Amino acid sequence: MVEVGGALRTYTVDGNDVLDGYGRDERCTGGRGQSLIPWPNRVAGGRYRFGGQDNQLDLSEPERSNAIHGLVRWANWAPVESADDRVVMAHLLHPQPGYPFSLDLRLSYALTGTGLTVNLDATNVGTSPLPFGAGAHPYLTLGTPAIDPLVLRAPASTWLRSDDRQIPAGTEAVHGTPYDFRAPRPIGDITLDTGFGDLERDRAGRARIEVATADGSRAVTLWMGPAYRWVMLFTGDSLNPASKRRTGLAVEPMTCPPNAFQTGEGLIVLQPEETFSGAWGVTPWPAASA
Repeated sequence: MVEVGGALRTYTVDGNDVLDGYGRDERCTGGRGQSLIPWPNRVAGGRYRFGGQDNQLDLSEPERSNAIHGLVRWANWAPVESADDRVVMAHLLHPQPGYPFSLDLRLSYALTGTGLTVNLDATNVGTSPLPFGAGAHPYLTLGTPAIDPLVLRAPASTWLRSDDRQIPAGTEAVHGTPYDFRAPRPIGDITLDTGFGDLERDRAGRARIEVATADGSRAVTLWMGPAYRWVMLFTGDSLNPASKRRTGLAVEPMTCPPNAFQTGEGLIVLQPEETFSGAWGVTPWPAASA
């Protein structure tokens, strides 16, 4: 991980990349490994109303007139705890135009016998309630030049239909559509910049997105705890530079769908001194090799 954005730059297992990241001296592109706080994805026009107050965020996606992926991706985070298998990065988000609230943020990255676990704690350190959402932007890879031949399983029963600004325009069942990955199948040439919901979960409340090679010899799973109720899948077709397109599959756990600051769907309201906690992680296969 790095200080800029507290981002997860790279993760390798037995010498093999599990995340499609970026070099030590490179600038992050495509949101690789970044945390999306205090909202994931987009806010249409950057406008929202909260607590009786109208707010206008900077349009960080000007070509679509949206505010995208929060306020901390390019901020400086500081390591406050470290060990051979764990580091905690911290950032204090101060009130600013469009988001007049204060958040104390802690990101914990820990290696275990089964892979990597990421824990986020976000505390409202202001004096009034605040709107909150969180996401992450890792790209999974299994070392293939392109993701097309990889086999994907995404146990979601609904997908978010979006307009030309990538703002949700409705929810539809995946059954009978190209977006049905409940049974494993090759990614192929499908273009995804698509949100999914109604995720199948285990008894612990975890949902799992699985990517494997065609012969099953290698696989990686991204799991999401109960706090992350939606996921965005992105095949990277629009990335620049073009050399990074479709080299990794972005699997983005989200606590709320896009545009939640306007719609209120899935939006978390943190009271003063209240803390949000959520976890997600990456498990390579076989897990014993991690």
